Amino acid sequence: MSQASTAAPIPTEITLHRQSGILEIAFDDGRRFSLSSEFLRVHSPSAEVRGHGSGQEVLQVGKRDVQVTGIEPVGNYAVRLIFSDGHDTGIYSWDWLHHLGERQDELWRGYLKRIEEAGASRDPQ
Repeated sequence: MSQASTAAPIPTEITLHRQSGILEIAFDDGRRFSLSSEFLRVHSPSAEVRGHGSGQEVLQVGKRDVQVTGIEPVGNYAVRLIFSDGHDTGIYSWDWLHHLGERQDELWRGYLKRIEEAGASRDPQ
């Protein structure tokens, strides 16, 4: 396997569509993903959402109306997304964004199942 094929994909374009709340991201491997603000918020890589170890994840509820309100670059490897609910501690690496895009359907189904099992709602209180 060549070195180039193991390199993580790098975004060539990141566009926030404020009206729809969709973050569109194109990568240098030719892949392009459209990720909703809610999806990005509930899959934040922050410790607040993911916990500090396996099994410590915190189910995010009531995030249906959350919007990405800002995007800040973090070095040459990530962005920090700022959300309308005040959440701003997630550092979304290129690898993490690519992973979310590739597994979006599976991750979303899993999230909806966990919400249902918890008797919780995507709607704000």
